[in-house]
Amino acid sequence: MLQVLPGKPYPLGAHCDGAGVNFALFSEHATSVSVCLFDGPHALVESRRLTLTERTDGVWHGYVPGLTPGQLYGYRVDGPYRPRQGHRFNPHKVLLDPYTRLVGRRLSWGEELFAYPLGHESEDLVRDERDSAPFAPLGQVVHSDFDWEGVGKPETPWERTVIYEAHVRGLTRLNTQLPERLRGTYEGLASDAVIAYLKELGVTAIELLPIQHHAIDGHLITHGLSNYWGYNTLAFFAPDTRYAATNDVVSEFKRMVKRFHAHGLEVLLDVVYNHTAEGSHLGPTLSLRGIDNAVYYRLASREKRYYHDYTGCGNTLAIHHPRALQLVMDSLRYWATEMQVDGFRFDLASALGRGLHAFSQNGPFLDAIAQDPVLSRVKLIAEPWDLGEHGYQVGHFPSPWSEWNGRFRDTVRRFWRGDDGLAFDFAQGLVGSPQLYRKSGRSPRASINFVTCHDGFTLNDLVSYNEKHNEANREDNRDGENHNHAWNCGEEGPTKDADIQRLRQRQMRNLMASLLLSQGVPMINSGDEVCRTQRGNNNVYCQDNDLSWHPWLHDANQRDFFAFVQRVLRIRAATPLLRRKQFFQDGPGHHAHAGDAVWFEPSGQEMAPGSWHAHFVRCLGVRLYELPETDPTRPDAPLSLMVLVNAHHDAIPFTLPDPVMGSGWHLWLDTNDVLNLEGSWVEGDSVDLAGRSLVLLATAPCDG
Repeated sequence: MLQVLPGKPYPLGAHCDGAGVNFALFSEHATSVSVCLFDGPHALVESRRLTLTERTDGVWHGYVPGLTPGQLYGYRVDGPYRPRQGHRFNPHKVLLDPYTRLVGRRLSWGEELFAYPLGHESEDLVRDERDSAPFAPLGQVVHSDFDWEGVGKPETPWERTVIYEAHVRGLTRLNTQLPERLRGTYEGLASDAVIAYLKELGVTAIELLPIQHHAIDGHLITHGLSNYWGYNTLAFFAPDTRYAATNDVVSEFKRMVKRFHAHGLEVLLDVVYNHTAEGSHLGPTLSLRGIDNAVYYRLASREKRYYHDYTGCGNTLAIHHPRALQLVMDSLRYWATEMQVDGFRFDLASALGRGLHAFSQNGPFLDAIAQDPVLSRVKLIAEPWDLGEHGYQVGHFPSPWSEWNGRFRDTVRRFWRGDDGLAFDFAQGLVGSPQLYRKSGRSPRASINFVTCHDGFTLNDLVSYNEKHNEANREDNRDGENHNHAWNCGEEGPTKDADIQRLRQRQMRNLMASLLLSQGVPMINSGDEVCRTQRGNNNVYCQDNDLSWHPWLHDANQRDFFAFVQRVLRIRAATPLLRRKQFFQDGPGHHAHAGDAVWFEPSGQEMAPGSWHAHFVRCLGVRLYELPETDPTRPDAPLSLMVLVNAHHDAIPFTLPDPVMGSGWHLWLDTNDVLNLEGSWVEGDSVDLAGRSLVLLATAPCDG
């Protein structure tokens, strides 16, 4: 006979001390809370229902001697069912512990998961009394023992960081070097083959699409699709079991992180704290909605039956509430300490920066992060927008945040497409976007530069399609972004035209070189380095198949492009001038000073003020240099660089300026002729820039 002792209100969740398990759950408005123990994942109902009678500051808690790791459990929480007042308690629904470290049973869709009878004329205003136990996701008690063997975090400086955005399953699913059982898993991701590939490429961090346990939407299952990306979080502390090769999922995830760290690679997580998988007021009751809906979600002020939806997903987490904020902060600290990850990319981060309604640099969450002794020291990356009013906040997050720079992405795409009037914006991007970040005292590392990411066209598709082709998503091509700033180079989709093929390859090199030679922190979308295609689909969130997976069998063009990306990354790693900690003294449009980025027209003269915004200007150059006394402790020799870009379709001669730090210029890179490393010039010489090409020159010979 199990007994329930008083236990402790902290820590929240289910924690085993070797002799039993302490359960603690916060619910301010509940009238009773019971722990439900299940004998296995196929159990249709709990074998024990234990009432928690102790309540401290809104936390219901109890200690159950004799329980061990592996125990499956959920909660039943009773209280008022008054949707118009924001309360949706229903003891007939088994609820997932929001603090569970592992989801021991995934949810199975059934009408019983909804707290109201589907199809009822009053919709969600009537409480449904069917039992959800056979369908509900269940938490599992886990052990936390793990030997890190002294392997610590790499702590790669921001200025040396190169991010590789990837999907756990997608990156390894087609890798034939791995046994079938390891493909698509944490263990497979940490394999020698994958780690060697990433190190050979030259990246320093892998940013994983959501790995916190997520729900797969019912309508996707109906259509034979899947929530592949995983932006539908159900359990903020639990690594998703779908990516596990073993039963000990938590330890497998830790082994993956340890192996990456042992090889000097960081692990960043894409996290989704802006909303949950419970959806709108008509969504299922799986966890927070039934635990305390009025605490955990942003409710409409006039009619609390409905939610403020800043995310487009039906609900928004009420992170301004202390207990919702605690949930998020506890989760982040868990991943940063217990799981040893190196940082986070926050999906729709503007929603997290909102106070009662508007975004604020001093919002509760941003303030909490800034003063947290653990989280303020990890890498923090914001997706600086949401779907609410004034949600686009690029450039407005406070230190120590970095941001996905959507303006960089759009400008680089449009510039190389040949759009007018973008010279100034393109130049700003090359030097780290000082117009966005310098005024607030931030540095170039605030800008996470990217041209493509998981959401949208791949690099290959960006130069192969003018329009999205999302028919495979079963939404009549209505989903996905319509404004992609793409150019198919003359023919939609695959082509046998050799001239178009060569132009597409050159455009990909231009886009990638612009990314990797810019100040700030570059991020590469997985597979772009080998010309991965999604066949024109710019929203593969539901495509868990070869449309999304990384290709591991490469043809000659793919191998050549990989070598190009690898080469540019080696140049970046070996050249501190390309990864400065601070902005150049002045940006485009200002007079030059010693150590500046100095901009030139094809005539060899400094850019005239009137040229910056002229519609016809698509060819310009920038000279980068630092005086020797800038950092006398640095061992590299003083160096000048010259980046020349020509987005015109015709070749343009470019007269070279004084190199300042040396006697002449040497060729390091030419996107029109990738095999050519020969060439040297002096001041006043002319370089013929091919149409749609980028050239990198330096005052030292290229070492290959």
